[in-house]
Amino acid sequence: MNSDFVKIDGSFGEGGGSILRLSCALSVLTKKPVRIFNIRKNRPKQGLRAQHLAGLQALAEISNGTLENGKIGATEIFFIPGNVSGGSYKIRIGTAGSIGLILQILQLACIRVTGPIEVQIEGGATFGLWAPTLPFLEHVLIPQLKSIGYEIEVKVLKHGFYPKGGARVSFQINPVARLQPIKLENFGEISEIGGISIASFHLKNRDVAKRQLKAAKNVIRKKLGINLWIDEEYVEALNPGSGICLWLKTNSGVILGSDIIGERGKPSEKIGSECARYLCEIVQAKATVDKFFSDQIIPFMALASGMSVIKPNELTNHTKTNIWLIEKFLEKEFDVRSIDSLYEITIKNK
Repeated sequence: MNSDFVKIDGSFGEGGGSILRLSCALSVLTKKPVRIFNIRKNRPKQGLRAQHLAGLQALAEISNGTLENGKIGATEIFFIPGNVSGGSYKIRIGTAGSIGLILQILQLACIRVTGPIEVQIEGGATFGLWAPTLPFLEHVLIPQLKSIGYEIEVKVLKHGFYPKGGARVSFQINPVARLQPIKLENFGEISEIGGISIASFHLKNRDVAKRQLKAAKNVIRKKLGINLWIDEEYVEALNPGSGICLWLKTNSGVILGSDIIGERGKPSEKIGSECARYLCEIVQAKATVDKFFSDQIIPFMALASGMSVIKPNELTNHTKTNIWLIEKFLEKEFDVRSIDSLYEITIKNK
């Protein structure tokens, strides 16, 4: 096997699927083959699961790369990147794997391709477990990337919920040669706040979407003193499911979000109030990114020109792991320090 492989211990840091996705996306971006071992070593079920495999197979297809030992339960894989070219691609997901996570892996790998890429996804979930929902990406991540020059367009043709999925989504990635720096140093003043509460038609008679949004609005009004509008939507889906996503913008360029999916046996009111309480916690901390979004934006900070700064309210293992991976692949160094109740993450590029 090629001795030039970047070797990644899959049990490092958060030790889950994120380290797989980011390693292989960076492999495509840098043209460096990667060997990942000890995959999910410390998890109850070690090795690749179906949702991880779906993203890696999609990346291999679009990059004309090779995924060796890509099978359920594998604790070691080899990924050899090819060349990504613009054009149209179709990806089929046979499980309720998160479409948001697949978009995450592709948006980084394809950022410097020559020509737009259109991807149509059949199957998977727009509201999946342990993953950002599609509304979160639409209203938080994608607008933040647009602010630094990277444009991605998403169209949800059909929603899908865990456990059956069945969504249909298309997105277009418009590559960019140079990213502007991400400067989120100050919280600023809230300029916009909104949300969407979604449930499948199976749950309309129980007013699930309405109950979620009413609970969320009550929390926001009590904690922030703001009366906000939350869209209510019922959609066709293969199985019952629901979710809610809230977001806000400030006059300093900050975009924050909170999302949560419904669970069997968990009252809709609790789903809505938990989502709102988390958003209020970030606002009250004056963080410029939340703890989940910080690990998603780290790779783009490393690629942007000049100095980039974010201030999350918590430094998670996912964020620490992503910083470690960036430093291994791109040989760049982040500065992380604690300032009052926040963390400041900075990187200075040419």
